[in-house]
Amino acid sequence: MIITKIIGGLGNQLFQYAAGRAMAINNRTELLLDITPFKEYKLHKYSLMHFNINENFPQPKHISRFLPTGRKRFFRRFSFFPQKSSSYICEQGMGFHPEIAGLKKNEFYLDGFWQSEKYFLSIAPLIRNEFKIITPANTANLLAAEKINACNSVSLHIRRMDYVNNADTNLIHGLCSMSYYNQAVFYILNTIPDANFFIFSDDIDWAKQNLKISSPCTFIDFNNADTNYEDLRLMSQCRHNIIANSSFSWWGAWLNDNPGK
Repeated sequence: MIITKIIGGLGNQLFQYAAGRAMAINNRTELLLDITPFKEYKLHKYSLMHFNINENFPQPKHISRFLPTGRKRFFRRFSFFPQKSSSYICEQGMGFHPEIAGLKKNEFYLDGFWQSEKYFLSIAPLIRNEFKIITPANTANLLAAEKINACNSVSLHIRRMDYVNNADTNLIHGLCSMSYYNQAVFYILNTIPDANFFIFSDDIDWAKQNLKISSPCTFIDFNNADTNYEDLRLMSQCRHNIIANSSFSWWGAWLNDNPGK
């Protein structure tokens, strides 16, 4: 079995699942999702139950085989920690680690974000199928989807809240500037003059006040943190995507199956 730790926002959770799924298939074993970190982590909620995946969870005794002291902070200092026939693998730095992706081992625990398509590119069609959202959309989202599918739709995602309010997060990620969005919109309109923009943001009021686009715009203001998978579904249905420096909107664009996006 391979256990992958699930933590962070929805975009992070999708990367963690996808990488773990590919490694489990590569080693012909099952994937288990460790969601116990959400007992202490309150910034986001576990959200993968809304997707077309098989959710299998490890028992505490399974996790303890990889973390024998029960103190995860200690083991985060190690990138590879052998424990009998099991291993604890902690991501060291961002980027793709081919030595981990190609690891041949029946049992290990993955602790990281694994934010590279290279981890799961070999099973991309499977991931696209498993990341279909199975929770039925409500009326507002169904109407938005109809509008999106009836025009040259372009999603535009602005991420602000934790990037603005958390100094450490802002230091790491920064914010996409208005210049970035203005240039992106200019590029889109030069290519697609009849583009219709659909605006997504975790600070939609700020977006309404600061985003100035002369073309038709629809602000998706009826979803919230608990239903952000609905935003993801709508973004993936748009024909084109303007993304933030965010794994959330990255997935919205990746799941868009328009070959000309």
